[in-house]
Amino acid sequence: MNVLKFGGTSVGTVESLKNVRSIVEALPSDTVVVVSALGGLTDRLIATARLAAEGGDWRTEADAIAERHYIIIEELVRPDRKQSTLTVVGSLLDELRRTYEGVSLIGDLPAKTLDVIVSLGERMSAPIVAGIIKNGHLHNSLDFIKTEKWFDKNIADASLTRDLIIKEFVDIEKGPHVTGGFISQDRDTGEITNLGRGGSDYTAALIAAALDADMLDIWTDVDGFMTADPRIIKDAIVLPAMSFIESMELCTFGAKVIYPPTIYPVFHKNIPIRILNTFNPTAPGTLISDASCAKEYPVKGVTAIRNTCLVRLSGNLTENVAGINTRAYNALARNGVSVFLLAQPGENHEFSFAIASADRQVATRALNEEFAPELIDGALDSISFEDGLSTIAVVGEGIRHLKGVNGRILNTLMRFGIKPLACSEGNSDTTFSFVVEEKDTVGAIKAIHGLFF
Repeated sequence: MNVLKFGGTSVGTVESLKNVRSIVEALPSDTVVVVSALGGLTDRLIATARLAAEGGDWRTEADAIAERHYIIIEELVRPDRKQSTLTVVGSLLDELRRTYEGVSLIGDLPAKTLDVIVSLGERMSAPIVAGIIKNGHLHNSLDFIKTEKWFDKNIADASLTRDLIIKEFVDIEKGPHVTGGFISQDRDTGEITNLGRGGSDYTAALIAAALDADMLDIWTDVDGFMTADPRIIKDAIVLPAMSFIESMELCTFGAKVIYPPTIYPVFHKNIPIRILNTFNPTAPGTLISDASCAKEYPVKGVTAIRNTCLVRLSGNLTENVAGINTRAYNALARNGVSVFLLAQPGENHEFSFAIASADRQVATRALNEEFAPELIDGALDSISFEDGLSTIAVVGEGIRHLKGVNGRILNTLMRFGIKPLACSEGNSDTTFSFVVEEKDTVGAIKAIHGLFF
C-alpha cells in the first residue's frame, strides 16, 4: 500500500484537485491520502487572526475564505457527498467565525487560539478531498496524531501515535482513506496542536511507517529534487535518485522540497519516498531510498540557509575541542537552538559554529550562562556574534572522500572573489558546508553549481 501526501498547491484550485482525484482513483483502494490546507490558506488564516486582534475588518476576509471552500465543493464534490460535505465544512467555518469574533472582542491572539484557527485549514480540506474521490473515507488526524511538549515545542509522541494509527486504519483495504496533515492533539491536555510548517509531510511519514507502507509519495509542484534552486540556477536538473542521508542533508540545509523530519520515520523502516509533481504526473520524479546514484551524480546539489549567525568563542579554552564542543551544544540544545555548521578551532584559538539568526538572543543568554566562570577568569576571552550571513552546503554521499573536492570548492570561490568565513566537513561523509556573507549567496551557489554540473 502507498501513502500519498498532497501539499497546498496540489489542493489549491479546482483544476489541481481534478489532478489529485485522477491520481488517487488510479491506485488500489488500500491507499492513505494526506492533504494540506488549500494553497495559501494557512497564511491567510493567520493574517486574518491578527487582523481581528487589531480590530480590523476580519469579516470580509472570513467571507472570502468561506466562498473559496464553497466554490470547490460546488464544482467538484460528488453529488451523493455534497450535502454532508457542506454540513461539515459549514460547521467548521462557523467555528472559525466565532473564534475570530472572540479574538476581536478581547483584542488578543493567544497561541492556543491561533493553533485552533490554523487547524481549521486541514480540517476543512480533508472532508472536501474525501468527497471528491470515489469511495473516499474521511479520518480525523486529531484522533491519532498525538504530541507532547519538548521545551516550548510540540513534538509527536511516536509510540502512542504509531499505535493509534494502526488502530485507526485497521480496515486499510476499504479505502482510499483521506486525512488532514499538520494538525495534532496534545496527548495530556487534549488541546489542538500542530507539527509545525511542513507538518503534513511528517504526518504522512508517521502513517507510512506505522502501516509499513510500500512507498511514501510526496506530491508537490516540482518534478523532484533539483541540483539547486531553479530560481537561481536556470539550468538546474532533476535528480533521478538519492539516498535518505543525501535528502536529509539537502533539506536540513535549506532545500524546501520536503520537511526534514519527514525522512526519519520512513528511513528507519526503509520505506522509499518519491517526490512527484501533481501538475506533471507522468514525470518520473526523484526516488529517495537507501541507494544513491553516486557514479552518475557524485554531488547531488548545492543549497543555502540564509539569515545565518556565526558564533565565535575565543580564548585558551578552545584548545579543549571536545569539552567546549559538548558544553556549547548541550547549552544550546537545552534551549531549543540547532547548530548546523561547526568549524574546528584554528591557530587563533577561535571556536566557531553557525545558527539561525532568529536564535541569536536565546543563544546569547544560554552561552553566557554556560561559560560565565570562564569569561570571568579569562579562560574564554569573548563570545561574539556575526549576522548577515548564509550557510552554503554541497551535498553528495562520500563527498569527503572525493579526491581534492574541498580544495576545488575553495579555489572556485576564491576565483569569484568570495571568501568563506568558516568551513566544515560536517559530522557525516555527505556534506561540505561553509559560511559566506549574505550578499555572496547567489554567487557562491552559481560558482559551485557550475563546478560540478
